[in-house]
Amino acid sequence: MAAWHRITALSSLLQVGLLLLLFSTRSSGRTLEKCLGGKSCQPPRPPVVLIPGDLGNQLEAKLDKPSVVHYICYKKTDFFTLWLNLELLIPVAIDCWIDNIRLIYNSTTHSSSSPPGVEIHVPGFGQTYSLEYLDPSKRSVGIYFFTIVQAMVEWGYTRDDDVRGAPYDWRKAPNENKEYFLALQKMIEEMAEKAGGPVVLIAHSMGNMYTLYFLNQQPQAWKDRYIKAFISLGSPWAGVAKTLRVLISGDNNHIPVISPLKIRSQQRSAVSTSWLLPYAHSWAKDQVLVQTPTTNYTVLDYQRLYKDINFEDGWMMRQDTEPLVADLRPPGVAVHCLYGSGIPTQASFQYTDKFPDVEPTVVMSDGDGTVNLQSAKQCGLWVGRQKQPVTLKELDGNEHVDMLLNFTTVAYIKDVLFSP
Repeated sequence: MAAWHRITALSSLLQVGLLLLLFSTRSSGRTLEKCLGGKSCQPPRPPVVLIPGDLGNQLEAKLDKPSVVHYICYKKTDFFTLWLNLELLIPVAIDCWIDNIRLIYNSTTHSSSSPPGVEIHVPGFGQTYSLEYLDPSKRSVGIYFFTIVQAMVEWGYTRDDDVRGAPYDWRKAPNENKEYFLALQKMIEEMAEKAGGPVVLIAHSMGNMYTLYFLNQQPQAWKDRYIKAFISLGSPWAGVAKTLRVLISGDNNHIPVISPLKIRSQQRSAVSTSWLLPYAHSWAKDQVLVQTPTTNYTVLDYQRLYKDINFEDGWMMRQDTEPLVADLRPPGVAVHCLYGSGIPTQASFQYTDKFPDVEPTVVMSDGDGTVNLQSAKQCGLWVGRQKQPVTLKELDGNEHVDMLLNFTTVAYIKDVLFSP
């Protein structure tokens, strides 16, 4: 969800313009340096790993397709930037983009894959460039983690050395990204061994749910050794109401040249979309989230909703992904949970009899413009449920993506990194 907000900011320019793993605690590097008393030394500044959110890092594609949806679409290419590439988000070209970035869900294997002849690559694992700017041309519309990384460089950090990125295929949920978590675990261990002390994880948006999943899979001894703290920015711990609109009628974030119904097919195909639906543990079971002239839908009515919008594969996607972090088990590391508030945020949707192929009337509530406040605050449940400290900080008036750019967030991160 990160990048659609940035595209909206550029709409006047283009008329176009968001949304860890299983194995042993042993490592192959040198032993962590020891201080007096046999405890691990704390380095002057801990190494940092950045975990982006939905749409929060670049994706590349290589094509060798048997057919295309429009004569202007390429059938065969070398690797090129698929996300974020503003030139592909204009009329007609967007048809090619949707066909290339969509996923195909296999209801037998409960897995998703790219269309025939499309190879997707996540560039820059272990580096920061693919999540500092989502658009490789570094247009302001694609700025993401740049402000935080640049501030860290000014504090003495070095890109791709003691601050590194962990991009992933955000179209999928953690159950389909097992190799990613193995690579993440290895990178964290290597960085900690080199620095002589544990790592700080900084995640944004859906990246926090990825991080929680990762930490929940690790033995406590591993977390005690390798993780100093987890800084969470704008997490949808209990899902996001906006996701319902995305699934039902599509959401173009008011970019006039993109049809919500056209983009809907791609948004539905991303398994992570269904993963981000509101969760029953945080939304009232009788709260109407979607209303039509004939039916009210709550968090208990998803199966019926998927059927009524003629997207029954989505119900299987939801069943595949809902258990991954639904219990909100404490991560077992020091947590700093920062979240925005005071921004009107989509909360429920009222449709006419043209449901689902029509734009809804939207009812707003409090949040950061994307994540509802009741979801963002769920990290507070961990207070007293783990021995490690859990700190919540509400950022009044901070929008979901803009919180990565503001002084308060950057200053808070600095305090955590340079605290004893």
